[in-house]
Amino acid sequence: MAKFDHSDDSVVVVIGSGAGGGTLANELCQKGIKVVVLEAGKQQSNASFINDEWKSFAQLAWLDTRTTSGTWRIAKDFAGLPAWICKTVGGTTTHWAGASLRFQEHEFRAKTVYGELKGANLLDWPVTLKELEPYYAKAENKMGVTRTNGIPGLPGNNNFKVMYNGATRVGYKEVHTGNMAINSQPRDDRGRCMQLGFCFQGCKSGAKWSTLYTEIPKAEATGNFELRTESHVSRIEHNPAGKVTGVVYFDKDGKEQRQKARIVCVAGNSIETPRLLLLSASNMFKDGLANSSGQVGRNYMRHMTGSVYAAFKDSVHMYRGTTMAGIVRDEAVHNPARGFAGGYEMETLSLGVPFMAAFLNPGGWGPDFAWWMDHYTHLAGMWLVGEDMPRATNRVTLNTSVKDQWGNYVPNVHFDDHDNDIAMRNHAFTQGERVYQAAGAIRTFRTPPYPSTHNLGTSRMSARAQDGVVNKWGQTHDIPNLFVSDGSQFTTGGSENPTLTIVTLAIRQADYIAEQMKQRAI
Repeated sequence: MAKFDHSDDSVVVVIGSGAGGGTLANELCQKGIKVVVLEAGKQQSNASFINDEWKSFAQLAWLDTRTTSGTWRIAKDFAGLPAWICKTVGGTTTHWAGASLRFQEHEFRAKTVYGELKGANLLDWPVTLKELEPYYAKAENKMGVTRTNGIPGLPGNNNFKVMYNGATRVGYKEVHTGNMAINSQPRDDRGRCMQLGFCFQGCKSGAKWSTLYTEIPKAEATGNFELRTESHVSRIEHNPAGKVTGVVYFDKDGKEQRQKARIVCVAGNSIETPRLLLLSASNMFKDGLANSSGQVGRNYMRHMTGSVYAAFKDSVHMYRGTTMAGIVRDEAVHNPARGFAGGYEMETLSLGVPFMAAFLNPGGWGPDFAWWMDHYTHLAGMWLVGEDMPRATNRVTLNTSVKDQWGNYVPNVHFDDHDNDIAMRNHAFTQGERVYQAAGAIRTFRTPPYPSTHNLGTSRMSARAQDGVVNKWGQTHDIPNLFVSDGSQFTTGGSENPTLTIVTLAIRQADYIAEQMKQRAI
């Protein structure tokens, strides 16, 4: 791995090594551009991943202090854990389930298609599906997404078979084992899925795509890449002309360091990215970097989520095989006749006994709770994920009453469901129960939303500077050599799992940055 001097102001500094940051770094390195990645977490490996839910959670999760407010149930049940994301090399690509779905055309034009929804801060994306299609194709090929590029789908486990049985009886048509960035056959020097069932705990076989063992090693091989782990960035600096000049971070020994940069790309997830922009306020940028619109931190989205579990007379053993083993896509369409805008996916889900006990009914106990836990081996599980509405009041701010271990204000995550979110969730609960009842369920159970793994918005794309934070390339409107490279730039959330789109935007952004550097525009 290369080593770059802290005073080298020709490098591109990428903050975060997940789907956005790790992909962007590799793409830039392949073009001959020098990149320094600063990752707050430690580096794990396929060998060090732990097939134990609680131990793995302690190994991978971002557990720095956060606070929560709003009427969402998370504020009561998981006040210190609004998001279940990772603090490790590879970011949340170590923890994700692998679902890789393209946004639909109408989801890039939500304001135009859905119209004015009271309480929603809708905006059309400044980029279209047609513009992104060639980059989606590159991302699918890079990640090895099943059912693309001639790659067969994964096999269906019992959890999928139960869902398929019920879904087809209800009348759903688009039901299969998903478009998954998990090898169904050996590919890209990685083996096929071994159906171990611990997708959320890091893939020990390496079949699931993660920047940890795909993008980052490829970047290292170019000689243009340096990864600094346990490097927590605390602020971004700029010169009197308003261009960023580098970053200040704490290294693994707690010592403050400064890395100069030609360009800075922030890919810290939709909570840490706006927090860092806000922490970097100065006399020139009193409200934080790239925040002339006042939109930094606003429009936080987490997807409409919920789960349905069903108990059956016979055993299911839902935990055997891939965690997200199947999908029903029929409800992902926009059909206002259902009583809400946008759509949702129904995806299989299984949790181990420890997480099931924590998430089935947080704070609940008693005979009914015990009944469900006693029937664990007879349960089938389904996750509901859909498009939630961006709201200006759903936002990440700095909690000036609480500081982290570095002496910086912690992020506060405020969220209230929009009426559209509630209507969609109730419809999804009903349909999920119908699927399982059609398959012969003896009982069904609706679980509340968990801490989010899909954190979106807070630095959104916009055609006009006054409406958002970045342009169609993820370049901040206010500062030309400052970019946002993660899900923070999403204008709206769509109904699909976001990782494929994050990777797609990172590939496209790398092309833009390289061309701008070549022209010496930045």
